[in-house]
Amino acid sequence: MKQVLLDFYRRLGINPSVANELESVTLGLIVGLISLILWLISKRVFGLIFSNISKRTKSKFDDYLIKNKIPETISLFPPLFLLIGFLPKSLNNFPLIKQPIMSVIDIFVAIFTILLVRRLLNTIKDFLKTLKNFKDKPIDSYIQVIMIFVWFIGIMVVFSILSGKEIGAFLATLGALSAVILLIFKDSILGFVASIQVTINDTVRIGDWITMKSYNADGDVIEINLSTVKVQNFDNTITSIPTYKLVSDSFINWRGMSESGGRRIKRALLIRVSSIHFVNDQQLQKLSKIERIAPYISQRKKEIEAENYANQTDKSLLLNGRNMTNIGLFRRYAMAYLKSHPKINPDLTLMVRQLAPTPQGVPLEVYVFVKDKVWVNYEGIMSDIFDHFLAAISFFELECFEYSLNPDFPFNQKE
Repeated sequence: MKQVLLDFYRRLGINPSVANELESVTLGLIVGLISLILWLISKRVFGLIFSNISKRTKSKFDDYLIKNKIPETISLFPPLFLLIGFLPKSLNNFPLIKQPIMSVIDIFVAIFTILLVRRLLNTIKDFLKTLKNFKDKPIDSYIQVIMIFVWFIGIMVVFSILSGKEIGAFLATLGALSAVILLIFKDSILGFVASIQVTINDTVRIGDWITMKSYNADGDVIEINLSTVKVQNFDNTITSIPTYKLVSDSFINWRGMSESGGRRIKRALLIRVSSIHFVNDQQLQKLSKIERIAPYISQRKKEIEAENYANQTDKSLLLNGRNMTNIGLFRRYAMAYLKSHPKINPDLTLMVRQLAPTPQGVPLEVYVFVKDKVWVNYEGIMSDIFDHFLAAISFFELECFEYSLNPDFPFNQKE
């Protein structure tokens, strides 16, 4: 081809030295044109190959290869290799620009290689996220760490091409700058270590509901990457938390509740102390009509009467001997109601307990677990239970604490 072009220009009567230069320029243009045509053909061919493979296989991996433009990226290399193989010969007559042009082509090869690796890693990431065993793993963190090393090597190669020095010389220089590098990539290094610890200890998974008050985060984890953990709060806002904070700071992970047999209710009714009293026979007869505690009252009444009779207790005063109280009977009623409730898990802790008195009254705490752990359903069940208790408490002649700024309000008056 070279000799043909030289003979052509000489027949035109062009000076031999000028003919040599024209021959080099023409040959370079021909190589460039062939490279362009080869790129268009490669793009079409690789696209068809990957498309046919995708249609014939059940795996989604090849679909993600197409989605991440792997065929288009691969098609960039044949024309570059053609330029590397044939362009230097056409530039022999231009020594001043030969080396810069070839260096630029080598840099493009390095950049496109990084691009290919990045898109392959994104393909692997997308594919792994479809697998059940990897759905809740911080895949993004590991991909980002690999990409940091890839970019580091790529940048070293580019500097080596531009300066003409070996990569070892740059690495030696970087050794002296290691402290600066550690400072620059501090968050990335901490995030990478935290990601490993989170994965090994199974502290957080994608999809977990976590609460971290220091960052006002209360919602589901939607992404764990090298630098941040993204939490979608229940008001649909998104909070970003540094990954290493999951190791250094405290937070609540509600996964244990989600995987357990129920979601806990732990709420108290504040009973006014002045409304608590012993139950006399007339009141006891009235409360015996309540079906849930009628058997308990009957049995308890027999036990108390037998013991009082044995001890010759003077019952002219209600305080003497053993007696039942209205708060004790209400506590038994609440227990019986919860045990018969279809939404309460009887296999987990179930109790109604009295806590230490407070200035607002005596707390009567309900401590049970609801079978339905969905937030909306859980709140509805808890509301239904306390609606019933608040309505039932007056049957036991008990009163709940209420606070008012009005000094004439009965509960604010001194007894």
